Amino acid sequence: MNEVAIKGWCPGALRPMLSGDGLVVRIRPYGGRLSAQQAAGIADLAERHGNGLIDLTSRANLQIRGVRDDGHQALIEGLSQLGLLDPDPETERRRNVLVSPFWRDGDDTPSLAAELEQALADCALDLPTKFGFAIDDGEERALATASADVRIERDRAGNLIVRADGAEFGRPVSRDQAVAAALALAGWFVASGGASGGRGRMAAHLRAVVRLPDALRGHAQPAPVMAGMLPGLYPQGALVGAAFGQLTPSALHHLSGLAPTLRTTPWRMVLAEGLGAMPRHNDLITRPDDPLLRATACSGAPRCREAHADTRELAAALAPRLALDANLHVSGCAKGCAHSGPATITLVATAAGYDLVSKGTTRDAPVRRGLSAAELLASPSIVGGH
Repeated sequence: MNEVAIKGWCPGALRPMLSGDGLVVRIRPYGGRLSAQQAAGIADLAERHGNGLIDLTSRANLQIRGVRDDGHQALIEGLSQLGLLDPDPETERRRNVLVSPFWRDGDDTPSLAAELEQALADCALDLPTKFGFAIDDGEERALATASADVRIERDRAGNLIVRADGAEFGRPVSRDQAVAAALALAGWFVASGGASGGRGRMAAHLRAVVRLPDALRGHAQPAPVMAGMLPGLYPQGALVGAAFGQLTPSALHHLSGLAPTLRTTPWRMVLAEGLGAMPRHNDLITRPDDPLLRATACSGAPRCREAHADTRELAAALAPRLALDANLHVSGCAKGCAHSGPATITLVATAAGYDLVSKGTTRDAPVRRGLSAAELLASPSIVGGH
């Protein structure tokens, strides 16, 4: 089994993280949306103060990479002018809210997101940095597999519920009660020791046989889960991806010129509002059958100081050889930052080569060790045959 020390926090804009290619500055769009002006501004700032690489994260954020120490303040000033900054690092840390992109005009989603974000700014909860909320109140749940600890959803009858991640059922609430109920769950999590003992997440806390109090429990079954999201046209607009979730400034500029607003997603895709045709750009994934959609890779070396190999070059070469029902995860180390769940094939880079895990995660025991990239590319059976 692979073991590694996991960092206990995520970067922000006001509190960036140092990586192999410089500072990583994370931008958390309010309500999960960027205006065309904001999107174009981010593209300009990434070129001016970073290395031109923009990550789409699994928490529906954007990250500007390769920022120099002496360029961080100018970048912060640019983000402030775009209306994308919190007043302080603590407020930024708490404002960890995922918003389903599939809402329509007249839905409760935008107002719930704004109310929750304001409530988190006003509260004094000392939540772990990875603790998050999801607003997923459509007829089907789009964020069921995304990382969140407190979820505002609907039940099978269409009524609002608030559910602790890891709990089978949710508590029915009215629209006016939803945000307060979500914060009450978060407050109970802290008060009952959820932030201690190395857990820091709601589902792990509940698995530790910590019972929810009756006042926060419910018996409402959540709505069905939406089928897998793929690039294509939706009633809300065009959903497009980027190879390994890395968006170029050119592609972001292109989208900002087509759509008035972009909605971010936890699937390393963005939804361009109102488009009735798929955009055309070499740096965008627009086909649902693109083999790169079946491959996941972290930033890899030399961009990450922990990585032992250039993961994305190998993943891009192996992706076309995958079976249609298979997926590949190439990780630069045992942390598995890009994909925490199992994959048909997981390749974990080590100092001695790649360890291959079949139908598991980076934390599972490999079936083969020390494979070179050349061996993986030369033998169709190693990856394509699984």
